[in-house]
Amino acid sequence: MKRRQFLRQSASSVAATTVATAATTGALGFPAILRGASPNSKLRVASIGVGGMGGVTLKGVASHPGVEIAALCDVDATELSKAARSFPGVVTRADWRELLAGDADKFDAVTIGIPDHMHAAPAVTAIRAGKHVYLQKPMASTLHECRTIAREAAKAGVVTQLGNQGRSSQESRQAVEMIRSGLIGKIKEVILWENKKLNWWPKNTELRAPGDAVPEGFSWDLWLGTREARPYLDATYQPKAWRAWFDFGVGEMGDMGCHHFDTSFDALKLTAPLRVRQDGDGSSGPLWGTRRRVEMIFPGSDITAGDTVKLTWHDGDARPAEGLISLPKAVETLPESGTFWIGEAGAIFKNYRGGSPVLLPEENFPAAKYPPKPAPRNHYHDWVDAILEGRKACGDFHHGGPLSETVLVGALADRFAGEWLEWDRESMAFTNSAVASGLVRREYRDGWAIEGL
Repeated sequence: MKRRQFLRQSASSVAATTVATAATTGALGFPAILRGASPNSKLRVASIGVGGMGGVTLKGVASHPGVEIAALCDVDATELSKAARSFPGVVTRADWRELLAGDADKFDAVTIGIPDHMHAAPAVTAIRAGKHVYLQKPMASTLHECRTIAREAAKAGVVTQLGNQGRSSQESRQAVEMIRSGLIGKIKEVILWENKKLNWWPKNTELRAPGDAVPEGFSWDLWLGTREARPYLDATYQPKAWRAWFDFGVGEMGDMGCHHFDTSFDALKLTAPLRVRQDGDGSSGPLWGTRRRVEMIFPGSDITAGDTVKLTWHDGDARPAEGLISLPKAVETLPESGTFWIGEAGAIFKNYRGGSPVLLPEENFPAAKYPPKPAPRNHYHDWVDAILEGRKACGDFHHGGPLSETVLVGALADRFAGEWLEWDRESMAFTNSAVASGLVRREYRDGWAIEGL
């Protein structure tokens, strides 16, 4: 049997067996710990992706006293070796399929911190194998993958966490309380902006052939994974530059959108946008655009002033129009990134890079009116605690799935600049654009197909 066929069949067999078992239990957090071990033993975790944010996630989860890192997986042998030095005796693999097919009995939970285009395949396979999953944001690079991941997680009953760590910050949670308390009345509009420099933009954007030599110890084929084969090019895809390419990332909105939208999504009880439009040049080639202003119209809720509410996203130095945002007295210029909530009786200003939310006008809202800051919460530890306690984590996929879908719907407006795209969440289609609907799902290359993806 060919190696690739063996890996595919082995992973499918493990997944099918565990899903069948999970279906008979129906318990949240099944299984809290897979092995027959004492209640005092540690949660064993495998990490897929140990460099960049994958490495940050690994360290964050490993810092929990109830965790034992059992396995590491990365396509870069240098990164893998470096990470393994911190965990003597750990299992190491280059191919996540080998990890999940051959080493599944060695761990209970998985962290995934790899390029966006490869989130779904290992996440779904791990979930079907009964593993709890911590997945970096956005959940995936296509809407279909996001929906499938969330559906499989709900079916399996595993504990999940999206890696939008800002959701756990005291400042973000305080902003949610301010909005829901009605201090500024019902919300009329939300303005978001993210204007950090794109230091991950590729230094080379010429897709030339032949390619460059693949660095020693780096598996380019495994890195490509589900995407079609192409030459490796220096300073083009790695590190981080993959975010700029339509085949691998979701641009700046995909990078930061889940962080920025989370507070509004939660506080305003948003579901999915009804329509989106990008005001700008947009993009049509292999790269995402570098600058966007996206209007998103959502159904209203009991927190909003009308039947619909508009959120407007800015990035790439597409700053909000002058006069739309009032600054607190202590803030002289518009910060690099932030959010401004406009209510019927005031507004809330929040600098994304730090600082507490500020109620405006300040003279109407003395400190006594502010809700207290919630207790500190570690986003990584919350996932571990949720597994051990048999509860949902704070950013589980029931929340993270729709949030990621919202960001992806907004990002796709980049491909149809100037047009309103009408989104129907139930049918997972843009009802006025067959072309846009065609981008909801991407085909996997031969040898990488996974049922349902």
